[in-house]
Amino acid sequence: MTPTPRGLRAALATVFALALAVVVGWAAPAAAAHSLPPGIPSTSTAQSQLNSLTVAAKGPQTGYDRSLFPHWAVVDSPCTARQHVLVRDGHNVVTDSDCQPTSGSWYSFYDAVTWTGAVSQISVDHMVPLSEAWKTGAASWTTSERRAFANDVNSPQLWAVTASINSSKGDKDPSQWMPPNTAVHCDYVKAWVNVKYRYDLTVTSSERSSIQSTINNRC
Repeated sequence: MTPTPRGLRAALATVFALALAVVVGWAAPAAAAHSLPPGIPSTSTAQSQLNSLTVAAKGPQTGYDRSLFPHWAVVDSPCTARQHVLVRDGHNVVTDSDCQPTSGSWYSFYDAVTWTGAVSQISVDHMVPLSEAWKTGAASWTTSERRAFANDVNSPQLWAVTASINSSKGDKDPSQWMPPNTAVHCDYVKAWVNVKYRYDLTVTSSERSSIQSTINNRC
C-alpha cells in the first residue's frame, strides 16, 4: 500500500533520526518506557518523608573534598557503582571483562535524550550531590558512611545522565535547579526527598518550599 503523505513524512523522519544517531550519537527519545532508578517512593510516602525532614540552613563548605566520599567503589565484583548503574540503566549494554561498558544506549531523564555514542559522555549523577550532603549533615559522618552514600545503587541516589546536563546541575538543590525535562520533575523531587530521608540530611526552607510546590503541581 502506498504510504499516505503523513505516513511518508513520519517514515522519513524516523530514517533521518536513525541516521543522525549513527553519525553523532544522539537519537530522539524512544517511545518505550525507560526504567527509573530503584527506590523512588510514592507521592504520599515522599510527602510524609518531606514532612519529617529537619529544616535548617546549610553548613559551610569548609573542609569538603570529593575524596572524602570514596566513590565508584566495587559494589558487585568486578563492577564499580558507576559501572553497575550504566549496566542497570542502559539498553543492550556490552561490557568487557572488567565490567566497563563498551557499547549500548542510555536514556537521560534530566534532558529527555538518548545517547548511543561514547560511554565517556554519560555521567552517573549523585541525586543529592556530595557537596550538598556535606553541607547538610555528611560533614560529621565517618568515611565508611560517606562511601556508602556515594555508592548507593539500591536507592534513587545514582542516575545515568548526559555529561552536559550533569555539569549544568552541579551541586544545586531543587530550589536552584530542576531538570529541563519537566516530565521527570515529580520523580526527581521524590527521589531527592527519599535520599535526604534515608541519610537524615537537612533541607533549607527554600528547598523544602520548592519541593512542596513541585509535588503539588507535578505529582
